[in-house]
Amino acid sequence: MSLSKKTLQKTFWRSFPLQGCFNYERQQTVGWLYGLVPGLKEIYADDPEGLKEALVRHTSFYNTSPQCTTLIQGVVLAMEEQKHDHPEMDGESIVAVRTALIGPLAGIGDSLFWGTLRTVGLGIGIELALAGNYLGPVLFWLIHNIPHFLFRYYGLKWGYEKGMEFLSDAAGAGAISDITDATKIVGNVVVGCMISSMVTVSTSITLNFGDVSYAIQDMFDALCPNILPLGLTFLCYYMMKKGVSTTWIMLGLIVIAILLVWVEGLPFFVPAAS
Repeated sequence: MSLSKKTLQKTFWRSFPLQGCFNYERQQTVGWLYGLVPGLKEIYADDPEGLKEALVRHTSFYNTSPQCTTLIQGVVLAMEEQKHDHPEMDGESIVAVRTALIGPLAGIGDSLFWGTLRTVGLGIGIELALAGNYLGPVLFWLIHNIPHFLFRYYGLKWGYEKGMEFLSDAAGAGAISDITDATKIVGNVVVGCMISSMVTVSTSITLNFGDVSYAIQDMFDALCPNILPLGLTFLCYYMMKKGVSTTWIMLGLIVIAILLVWVEGLPFFVPAAS
């Protein structure tokens, strides 16, 4: 099976409103799924149940550099074709590969398009604009968007065609399961690194009993350094596994933070010495 040129063109144009329904729970997921729909409908035209499963499969969290999303779309659509032709294939392997790609491509895309091309375009454009040249904003737009459009267009083509070639060889060699396991490991490592570097929780509360003071944070650090961030992470994960929306979890964290700040101001607590 091979997707039609018309379907690939629809996928390309539908990649542009990727962040149109951006939200803080699943971020770009709605835009991501919107771009996949034409391809999924063609792939599973003879399998309505398979289409439903594919649509649900791609409602999980998604966030990457918008310019790089078509490359991931191409690879995912190639894998969905393999899934259609080989129903025994684990659908979670598609999600695992997608998850493994969004992080590295986000870093590449942000550095190349936002950090480099946009900065160069702004430098040239502002200089011309200050000199009264109307080409300033035009050149800024072209310097950023010509490479962007080309990468988006050929990224979809390359991801789909090379993804098909790679998956065809890998399926025969039994490498799909190895790739799935590897991407899951990479995903877990990335999440672990994010927790240790991005989650920060500490307390400045000191219990004051006459002439004796006990700094709560020092007690936690002596017991296990960074136990508060780890505990908070596992608590949030437990609540998500129980079906609690991440939006409610964030609201709960805000309320708890406000309450803790209020508690720190009570008479029997004093701030820890800095």
